[in-house]
Amino acid sequence: MPRQSRIDAPGAVHHIIARGIERGQVFRDDQDRDFFLKRFGELILETKTKCFAWALIPNHFHLLLKTGEVPIASVMRRLMTSYAISHNLRHHRSGHLFQNRYKSILCQQDAYLKQLVRYIHLNPLRAGLVKDADTLDGYRYCGHSALMGKNVNGWQSVDEVLALFGGKPAAALRSYRGFIEKGIDLGRQPELVGGGLVRSAGGWEAVRSLRKAGIFQKSDERILGDGDFVEAVLSDAREVTDKRYALAAKGVTFKDVMAAVSDLLCIQPEALFGPSKNRTIVKGRALLCYWVVRELGVSMTELADRLKIAVPTVSVAVRKGEKIAIDDVLELTELLNVKI
Repeated sequence: MPRQSRIDAPGAVHHIIARGIERGQVFRDDQDRDFFLKRFGELILETKTKCFAWALIPNHFHLLLKTGEVPIASVMRRLMTSYAISHNLRHHRSGHLFQNRYKSILCQQDAYLKQLVRYIHLNPLRAGLVKDADTLDGYRYCGHSALMGKNVNGWQSVDEVLALFGGKPAAALRSYRGFIEKGIDLGRQPELVGGGLVRSAGGWEAVRSLRKAGIFQKSDERILGDGDFVEAVLSDAREVTDKRYALAAKGVTFKDVMAAVSDLLCIQPEALFGPSKNRTIVKGRALLCYWVVRELGVSMTELADRLKIAVPTVSVAVRKGEKIAIDDVLELTELLNVKI
């Protein structure tokens, strides 16, 4: 069976797991871990991605991220590629470092965020890297220590996570710490490391109970959430995919979108190339980036190369173009006079 495409959107929360090839070590020493965190922090800030939780284990890592201005797939590709190159050079090895693709589960934030933060932050304790909760409080290679105030990571969404546990900082911290302690005896919790109905419902007994009650929920292995959440996510994904296929079937190309934007704003198509700061050109470039990336499915890297601008500039332009299109009620299909 062909593997399913990833699902992503601005604001989506992902539990990401990446493992070493053949269960091999990904992090051999603190220098490896420090380089990984430095690069990770840079990318989180640059792409305005939110990091709620993370843990580095010798042969794998866990991240809990919320999509910002750049798709999670782009963030992970840049992180894992740069880290693998550095790791291989340091340790005089070659070949793949990570096992296949990383695993990414789209999560229902309201229902699972607190549980996932706890699950991920208890990983070093379950793996035997620390002996108890007190040692975990100061462990540098897990996001728990930043929540406890023992380490500072400017890129970690500490305040947002603690706000889930109370309004006043001191009380929130105590509540969070107590929540962590209660999770120690819960074990590995396999229901939190994947999607699908069994995990979302909390096990087969829960699924059977739902079915006996005549409740049948939509499910997908890529998504951790209730039936309504899964249906909403898949519906949005289908809408985007259907539009891309329809535009491709009509033969719509990058040049067609560029011409439509140029006609709309009365500018020359060549003006959209390069880093001009002219307001009209900036607006046109934003619309071009938004429609080409979101509706034609062109990668940001490819588009950046075409327009002779940086990938982060493209990602910012996509978000800006989306806002302009919504505010000005602009539809690409109408500009192109294409019916889908």
